[in-house]
Amino acid sequence: MSTLIKNIQCLVGTRIENELLRSKDLSILPCIENAYLIIEGKNISAYGSMDDLKETSKHSFDEVIDAKGSFLLPTWCDSHTHLVFAGSRENEFVDKLNGLSYAEIAAKGGGILNSAKKLNDATEEELFLTAWKRLEELSKLGTGAIEIKSGYGLTLDAEIKMLRVIKKLKEKSSLTIKSTFLGAHTFPLEFKENHEGYINILINEMLPVIAKEKLADYIDVFCEIGFFSVDEMERICKAGLQWGLKPKLHINQLNSIGGIQSAVKMNAISADHLETMTDADIADLSNSNTIGTLLPTAAFFLRMPFQPARQMIDRGCAIALASDYNPGSSPSGNMNFVVALSCIQMKMLPEEAINAATINAAFAMEVEKELGSVQIGKKANFIFTKPLHSLSYIPYSFGTNLIDRVMINGEFIN
Repeated sequence: MSTLIKNIQCLVGTRIENELLRSKDLSILPCIENAYLIIEGKNISAYGSMDDLKETSKHSFDEVIDAKGSFLLPTWCDSHTHLVFAGSRENEFVDKLNGLSYAEIAAKGGGILNSAKKLNDATEEELFLTAWKRLEELSKLGTGAIEIKSGYGLTLDAEIKMLRVIKKLKEKSSLTIKSTFLGAHTFPLEFKENHEGYINILINEMLPVIAKEKLADYIDVFCEIGFFSVDEMERICKAGLQWGLKPKLHINQLNSIGGIQSAVKMNAISADHLETMTDADIADLSNSNTIGTLLPTAAFFLRMPFQPARQMIDRGCAIALASDYNPGSSPSGNMNFVVALSCIQMKMLPEEAINAATINAAFAMEVEKELGSVQIGKKANFIFTKPLHSLSYIPYSFGTNLIDRVMINGEFIN
């Protein structure tokens, strides 16, 4: 199946090299105006200016798409989500409006423990059907790759149930999906005073089953005061590495307690959240291969200070953007809003935000060879916009749905 897309107003993210972008490079977003693109099967085979299309005009195509007026962008890569969950938590939303803090809600059995109770009561089929519906909604919003974490189970059976749902989503969906084991999301109530008991279950009971069934690509730990300490995180991650699970970590959401330094030392793929960053944290992250994944919609929803994106970019950190889609602190997976919020509240340039949500985010889930930019051989995953005046209009018009169609693997989704 060969497809020609012609008269593209602007083809965004055309790259020769696959590079993780830092500093000023993050603001460079190569584009071709009045462009064409050719797809063979599921992959990009050629692209360029319409002025050069005559050289390929003798080629016979199975389909010709006139994209007149549309910008074409690589689909978003959402490298941090909790897409599989059993119920919403709008009652906690009201608690927050009444002044309760994240920690206070968690202390009275809310937060992660609330989601864990609901998930334990749900069947695997129920979890799959609700997650599938969410996944379909996100694909229509332009997400073409997504990482999904466990972590609302907190028991062997429930964590495995979550990871099996994610595996089933991988098998059925045309989206690229990565799976992360986050059994170390919090301590179950019965282990609040017995951390060793729960860590033993994570390492000696959960990990062997996960490895045997090939249920996860990564391992994650919520490293924070009142949750898992730096030492506990390191022990869990080292155990995960023995089973081939690389770390992607929840770090510095509420406090700076040495998590950045530990993540860098373990060569974590990414350190995520980063609402609370010291000068030393930024310096250590900038001198590492670990990607700082910023989750601005979580800060927005929790009314927390936004991540210091401007300082991190200017000092050379490699950053990505993700939605943190979950029922408690970011009940939206709309990456278009993530990009807009990053510009409006974190002072990122439109080009920086788009790069952080595409090519850098692809690196943050190790799919950069397939996704994240317009390159020959990569998957034909594209957002077709409605007619636009400029690229900057995308984050500027944050409340408007500017997506006309979404293409995954060379085919438009319904």
